[in-house]
Amino acid sequence: MSTTNQDLLTRRANAVPRGVATATPVFADRAENAELWDVEGRRYVDFAGGIAVLNVGHRHPKVMAAVKAQLERFTHTAFQVSAYESYIELAEKLNALAPFSGPAKTIFFSTGGEATENAVKIARAATGRNGVIAFCGGFHGRTLLASAMTGKVLPYKAPFGTLPGQVYHLPFPDADVTVEDSLKMLNFLFASDIGPEQVAAIIIEPVQGEGGFRTAPTELLKQLRAICDQHGIKLIADEVQTGFARTGKMFGIEHSGVEPDLVSVAKSLGGGMPLSGVIGRADLMDSVPPGGLGGTYAGAPLACAAALAVLDVIEEEKLIDRANSMGERLKTRISTWQNRKDLLPISAPRGLGAMIAFDILDAHGSTEQRAGFASTVCAKACEKGLILLSCGVKGATIRILTPLTASDAIVDEGLDIIEQVLAELA
Repeated sequence: MSTTNQDLLTRRANAVPRGVATATPVFADRAENAELWDVEGRRYVDFAGGIAVLNVGHRHPKVMAAVKAQLERFTHTAFQVSAYESYIELAEKLNALAPFSGPAKTIFFSTGGEATENAVKIARAATGRNGVIAFCGGFHGRTLLASAMTGKVLPYKAPFGTLPGQVYHLPFPDADVTVEDSLKMLNFLFASDIGPEQVAAIIIEPVQGEGGFRTAPTELLKQLRAICDQHGIKLIADEVQTGFARTGKMFGIEHSGVEPDLVSVAKSLGGGMPLSGVIGRADLMDSVPPGGLGGTYAGAPLACAAALAVLDVIEEEKLIDRANSMGERLKTRISTWQNRKDLLPISAPRGLGAMIAFDILDAHGSTEQRAGFASTVCAKACEKGLILLSCGVKGATIRILTPLTASDAIVDEGLDIIEQVLAELA
């Protein structure tokens, strides 16, 4: 068997299509908490967390114990054939945590794309309407409907021809777009393309993930809630990346005080096991008749066992508080890099909790992002032993998704590497 990264890169090129990209040339051999070792034995600090999947870290002992215990009992029945208690228990726990008032119900799937698509299916069933409104820069998955909702053509839409219709996009508030601009475009949309009485749902990330860790303004969310209430539209909070303590709340939407109708969840819920779901108001969730929702592996027993342990860890280890303290540590350190002439020019750090990002800028004193350059920073960081990811509509954003269980020493080690890279590339 191959034992080097280069050998595996060669095998990968011959066996795996190029459509699935890999951010680093590193092949994992083992991992623990916020550290990873490759097949050559080299150690890396992990600031990616499997793309926000590992809020409780790699191989958390409680998660591992729960999965091992489930392995001794059974691995699969299909919930639609023979149900099991862990699915019910997990749904009960999420219903109690739901970021809205009133009775809730939860259904489970396997991927984030399934979660967002099924949230739309539920909204369509509940309203009898088809239209969906999303936001530019948003990311909701790679399946066909999810791709249509995703607000970025390259690389998510361009090669795939006609995508599902009646999906519309609004500009997301940013430096050049105000909340008023976004709402004005919504009124234009209602006047020119689809009436509000034909819209089933508006879907929004409380903090855009792939879009550059841009936080949805509270005023926008409040106005969307009011518009949805006025016209019978369902508001979907896509919490796939923001959920489960990452932003310093259990769910990112809680920062605004706005209550959604449906919440799509995934990533860190499973603690490394594939699991997603939709939490929704009970009456909406029951609008779909039996057989209309589900999936062979949806809510798999091993994943439900892992998720129950994840929720326990978040509570017992006070990871919501940890996200806030870690976020302050990250922001404080990154802020010291601004305006330093010996470093690449960067923006101020932004984000909620420990979901932190900053942009690489064109020049000192500029506010223009250096398009596409974040990947260069990440590649250089990898050479120095840090797994780091880029994002943003211009590819100029560095995002930090360190496991919330990482020690301050590990966080500082990763930040030291980023600072070294910014110095070398200056």
